Amino acid sequence: MSNDGSGDHGAPRALKVKVKTAKRRTASSNRWLQRQLNDPYVVRSKKEGWRSRAAYKLIEIDDKYHLLKPGNRVVDLGCAPGGWCQVAAQRVKSTDAAPRVVGIDYLEMGGVPGAVFLQKDFLDDDAPDALVAALGGEKADVVLSDMAAPATGHKKTDHLKIMHLCEVAIDFARTVLRPGGHFLAKVLRGGTENELLTNLKRDFTQVMHIKPPASRADSSELYVIAKGFRGAIEDVGRSEDGDPRDSHAWMPPLKDA
Repeated sequence: MSNDGSGDHGAPRALKVKVKTAKRRTASSNRWLQRQLNDPYVVRSKKEGWRSRAAYKLIEIDDKYHLLKPGNRVVDLGCAPGGWCQVAAQRVKSTDAAPRVVGIDYLEMGGVPGAVFLQKDFLDDDAPDALVAALGGEKADVVLSDMAAPATGHKKTDHLKIMHLCEVAIDFARTVLRPGGHFLAKVLRGGTENELLTNLKRDFTQVMHIKPPASRADSSELYVIAKGFRGAIEDVGRSEDGDPRDSHAWMPPLKDA
């Protein structure tokens, strides 16, 4: 994902804003603020009413892979400040009268039209049941996760933390997705993400990495897409050798998008 103005899908080109130094602001804070002020996706999100630039990551991914369809039920893990909930609610045509999007985050978040918000830590033991209850006991069509733990600055530690969140999200998706459903989650480059994808290929017919244009070029983040959930064990049964998946099912090779 590049934010240099090239391939930005219509993001406005603004004059570069210079940030004045302040006594209480560190050099790294100044760099972050200057990057934000000059980020075309940040400018565009404010203009178009999205709650964060991250909304464009989901828009770009969905435009290419068509995860969200009208009538789908969607779970958004780590949803604050709400950009992905906004996109999902719009694309599945969810309404306040008949909400089909459920988001969860331990951070406070203002309401999003067409979405139910649970202010709760997804890692709490009772969080999965709360999400299922919010879905009305129905299976989900799509599970989204843009969860990320607070950065420590230590690359290996940050990688392991976000991969743990992704693994927990996958375990949840296996229990709540309907057969044929899809999973999308953020990961970081760091050496273990391929193991995760190998694991996903057991349960989904198509698995791949993607780095959408809205993801900053200098970021190590990637998104893993898993399409075509084969179904929970109780949905598909076991093969003769005891494997919970059909050992003859076709699994495509891993692809980098």
